[in-house]
Amino acid sequence: AASLSGLSFDKGLLKDIRFANRGDNVLRVVLDLKKSVRPKSFLLRPQSEYGNRLVVDLFDASQESTTAPAPVRREAPRTGAPRDVIIAIDAGHGGDDPGALGRRGTREKDVVLGIARHLYDLVRREPGMRPVMIRDGDYYISLQDRVDKARKLQADLFISIHADAFKSPGAKGSSVFILSDKGASSEVAQWLADSENNSDLVGGVNLDDKDDLLKLVLVDMVKNSTIEDSHKVAASVLRGLRGVTPLHKGRVEQANFRVLKSPGIPSILVETAFISNPAEEKKLRNGTHQIKLAQAILAGARQYFRVNPPPNTRLALLKSRQHTISRGETLSTIAAQYQVSILKLRRANQLASDLLHIGDTLKIPLSDS
Repeated sequence: AASLSGLSFDKGLLKDIRFANRGDNVLRVVLDLKKSVRPKSFLLRPQSEYGNRLVVDLFDASQESTTAPAPVRREAPRTGAPRDVIIAIDAGHGGDDPGALGRRGTREKDVVLGIARHLYDLVRREPGMRPVMIRDGDYYISLQDRVDKARKLQADLFISIHADAFKSPGAKGSSVFILSDKGASSEVAQWLADSENNSDLVGGVNLDDKDDLLKLVLVDMVKNSTIEDSHKVAASVLRGLRGVTPLHKGRVEQANFRVLKSPGIPSILVETAFISNPAEEKKLRNGTHQIKLAQAILAGARQYFRVNPPPNTRLALLKSRQHTISRGETLSTIAAQYQVSILKLRRANQLASDLLHIGDTLKIPLSDS
């Protein structure tokens, strides 16, 4: 019923736009182009006077570099000091996309940003960890750009924070999602088709000279490893949430969320509560409850990295540092040797006294410096 008359195509990449009703409620829209483009698209939910929207961005392919970017590797500083584990914190929605709405008008984008900021502050004080915010204000970031930003920041873990909604106000509880195997497989296929990203996908290994079978084997290894690691951290976070809020389901769930599709980065999506449930909406608006949710998420991440610290990180050093007690050694001499406090040494090993036994092994925490 609409008309596109009056549009000017003198500038830009479009030559013309045409459309036709194909029947069965199908509308076909064709963009005639002046040159090759690289398209991106995303969906926006209804907001204010707008209905459902499909946003299509077209980028001039001729203006983009045709050379593959050098793979980004996480390296320790030149001093040889180990690096911090990087936690990417993603507050869902934002800007024109408010997310789910509670009955009191609470917007998902606002409460999840609050939880994300609390989590940022907690991680910032955690030894051996460094937080980065994917969104730190009320603005929109596409799902793909969130994933891309986490990769550019060289994140070791991606945590996306949301608040669920359902047509029934009785639905309640937290959930933790990881990417389904089917979603990961489709993402692998897309990455293999994109030669620019091949080397980044498999940790710097150039796939250009590999046959198709070897490519699939290498990429499948990355996919399986990432899903396995994602499940470990998701299960740990779920255990942390159990002490703060009811769980919607007592197990890690899997879905094809776009923000979880980052090969090589363990990624989880936390549905903190049902904002459509009046009681949980009230809790989500409470700053103290937001802090408790952030503490539970951090506790899960902390437990995961204690067991699975990335190589060449301060947390890996903490796990590997041990000292076997020899004759004549005391807690104070061992503390001085490793430049840690006696109190820290006691806490790391849960010692009730300073009495040591020859042959026992002590865990050495990170230094106080």
